[in-house]
This record gives sequence, C-alpha cells and structure tokens, in this order.
Amino acid sequence: MIGAGGLGIHHVRILRDMLGADFAGFFEAREDRAAQVAGELGVRAHGTLESLLDVVDAVTIVVPTPRHYDVAQQVLTRGIHALIEKPIAATLEQADAMLALSREYGAIIQTGHVERFNRAIRAALPYVDAPRFIESDRLAPFNPRGSDVAVVLDLMIHDIDLVHTLVGGKAASVSAVGVPVLTPFVDIANARLTFDSGAVANITASRVSRERMRKIRIFQQSGYLSLDLGAGNGEFYRLRGDVDVAALAMAPLAMEQFVERIPLEAEDGEPLRLEFESFLAAVRGEAPVAVTGEEGRDALSVALQIVSDIERTLPATPGARA
Repeated sequence: MIGAGGLGIHHVRILRDMLGADFAGFFEAREDRAAQVAGELGVRAHGTLESLLDVVDAVTIVVPTPRHYDVAQQVLTRGIHALIEKPIAATLEQADAMLALSREYGAIIQTGHVERFNRAIRAALPYVDAPRFIESDRLAPFNPRGSDVAVVLDLMIHDIDLVHTLVGGKAASVSAVGVPVLTPFVDIANARLTFDSGAVANITASRVSRERMRKIRIFQQSGYLSLDLGAGNGEFYRLRGDVDVAALAMAPLAMEQFVERIPLEAEDGEPLRLEFESFLAAVRGEAPVAVTGEEGRDALSVALQIVSDIERTLPATPGARA
C-alpha cells in the first residue's frame, strides 16, 4: 500500500486482515505519519518505495492525485499490478501513458471507484434497463481533504463513473456550471450529460452543504429506481402487471393500487473491502477487472470536460479556479 493518509490508513487496516494475500506493509513518505500508522495498526512501514516494491506482486496507490503518475510509473514498469484511487490521474496524457505501461508490462490497473461496490448500486443493477434520465445528488459538509481541487474531481467523479455504468455508454455532450464558495476552486457544481442513446444525466455535487446526501434516481421505461447510497438501500417502482391502463385513465386511484414497490436489497459488505476482494480476484486471474483503467480514464475525461465548461462560464473572480 502506497500512501497512508486519511484514506490510505483504511486501505492498510483492511488489507492487513484480508484472507488470501500476505500484506507486505506500506510506504508513506512522511516519516511521522508512517510511524503513527505502523504503531496503531501493527504493520511494517517501509523506509523507501523501492523496498516495498521489491517484495510485492500488487499494490494500492493512495497518494495525492498529482503524484499518481510518478508512483504508478515505478510500479507498472516492474510488472506490479495496481489499484489506483480515483481520479486515475491528473491529466488524460498521464492516464494514457499509464495504460500504455500497463499493456507493455502486463500489469493490471484497477481504478478505485469504490461506489461501484455500494450496496444500493449492487442491489439496483439487476433492475436497471436502458435508463432515459438519471438525477444524482452528492452533497457534503466542507472537509479540507480534497479541497485542493474542484469538487468535480473530488466528489462528482464518483457519480460520473456510476452514470456511465448505469447507462452503459459514454457521454456525447457535456454542459456545466459551478461556483467557488469556500475555496479558490469550484465547491458546488452541476453537470448535464447527454448520451448517444438519448439518455440524459443531471449530476450535482457540493462540499458546502449543511447535511450529507448521496442519492440517485433512475427513470426508465420499466419503472423508477430511487437509491440512497448513504444508507445503502433503495426501491424500484413499476406498473403492476394486472393493471388495466384504460381503466386507470378513467378515474383516480391510490398509487399502491397500480404501482408495485420492490425493496432493493443486496448482501451487506464494506465497499472498500469488496473493492479489494475484486482486485485480488483479478490479479489471480479469477475474475475480470471490476473497474478498468480505461473506465477510470473515461470518467476523468468527462470530469475534465466539466471543469473546462465551468471555467468557460465562470465569472472572472480573482483567485477563482475550476
């Protein structure tokens, strides 16, 4: 494990106890932080990145995004498999170079889009069928961690990846607006993605909210799905099979008389642990990569398009950056 900051310590905690793999330790460039994590969790802190890479077959990379490429380059050129936290890289050029190294040296890249493993998403996927409209809201109180980039790359990129997964294609056009509130970067943003299929997704992300919210609503011909990613549950509403549509149009009825409500349930499981289990299965050749490097690159591409569109429309405010 490379990088033991606020998220990285959870990587260490879970990987340390996972069955089917020997945890070889971690590397953290800050010596005081490395000593703290090693002492708290009873694991080995390597003094150099080279020392760690000498003894591993696979790593997770949880360093700040601007360092992803430099670290991944050292990992991939050794043929070591890598799970790289989102966003996969700081630029598309870096992402493309990483993917080229992955192919050249036969090393797997999995992108750390952990929301794919959210219980609500796992429960909903069997019912998702050609969505036409998706409404996504991800709101959070301010947290200094991640505030050195726009909220698009910090939070919204989760939902960009989820929308791609749910629709099953890539965004054909993007329009967005955003505003910096507490930082020099955009802290609240809204994006509208239109797909070749005609599907539309409306995504809002904010890190200046008083309360947390992570909800997605999916509208399709077969019904309507409402997902609460924070709670890990959801519901699917669809027209009952025995309803006479002609009679329904003639007189008002209570909703439960013509709509079937299906609770969405999936096995419980910590999303980060499930993500690591999928990565280990891919490394062993037992399963395909759950979130490929190419999919991570696609999410980054859309996120950067959103940032660019916000920059184009953002009023000229001193110090403001998308």
